Amino acid sequence: MPSFNQSIFHPTVFFLTGIPGFEIYHAWVFIPFCCLYVIAISGNGMILFVIITESSLHEPMYYFLSMLSFSDLGLCLSTLVTMVGIFWFNVREISFDACIGQMFFIHGFTLMESSVLLAMAFDRYIAICNPLRYATILTNSTIIKVGFAIVVRVTTVVVPLLLLLKHLSFCGSHVLHHSYCFHPDVMKLSCTDTKINSAFGLAIVISTAALDSVLILLSYVPIINSVLSIASPEERKKAFGTCVSHISAVAIFYIPTISLSLVHRFGKHAPPLVHTLIANVYLLIPPVMNPIIYSVKTKQIRKAMVKIFLSKLI
Repeated sequence: MPSFNQSIFHPTVFFLTGIPGFEIYHAWVFIPFCCLYVIAISGNGMILFVIITESSLHEPMYYFLSMLSFSDLGLCLSTLVTMVGIFWFNVREISFDACIGQMFFIHGFTLMESSVLLAMAFDRYIAICNPLRYATILTNSTIIKVGFAIVVRVTTVVVPLLLLLKHLSFCGSHVLHHSYCFHPDVMKLSCTDTKINSAFGLAIVISTAALDSVLILLSYVPIINSVLSIASPEERKKAFGTCVSHISAVAIFYIPTISLSLVHRFGKHAPPLVHTLIANVYLLIPPVMNPIIYSVKTKQIRKAMVKIFLSKLI
């Protein structure tokens, strides 16, 4: 009897889901996903390597970019094992504790990316609106403090969320709707009252991703004003060009994140395939696109990559 009660509160396993209706084609379907993983991991790994090894890139803007690449890399690695297991080996089971651990890293790296994008907006604001004080405001010690604050923010937000989840009981279906553990998806399987969990989760979304996106948007109001006040068209174009990569990164991160959150809260009657597609877009598109965007739009990154590549050939 004790073991039965324990299994109600803490199920032995959850069952992950691939792409509904395409189960017999999973091995082939995963090939494009595998290519996206390779691009994301190699691209973000290259960005990190270039920034670490190239002394000319030891500047605040590139330190924040390295944090962004680190969070993207962590997000990819957090789900790679379960994705490979489902699509190539049909291993759908994941233990309750492993599921909690995966959620910690997925939600942690997602929140870290949102925080880094906000820090990058602050970097662009200082660089354009107050360039004379840029070096004195964004010192190495300041950047270390920002990085530490991001880690503390992630920990203090994600850990209580998952601790609340561990107090729920799961006595019904243990089949999840995604190929990885996602907090709203797991919470819906509980057979007990989840109002506190849902309210706390919504409060976290509002106080993190929603607040960060609003602050980023507000930061661009003085940035755009400063850019438009520049008399020279060439200087104006150059100043705005330094923001294009960041604006693109913000768009490809927040659009899938908000879409997935809305689908989970209001898309109960949406086809399962819609949930799956949005979940995978949320997971893979930002890590894939960010290194491409910054490699194409940032001349210093391109030059450093070419320099390292040529040194390897010689």
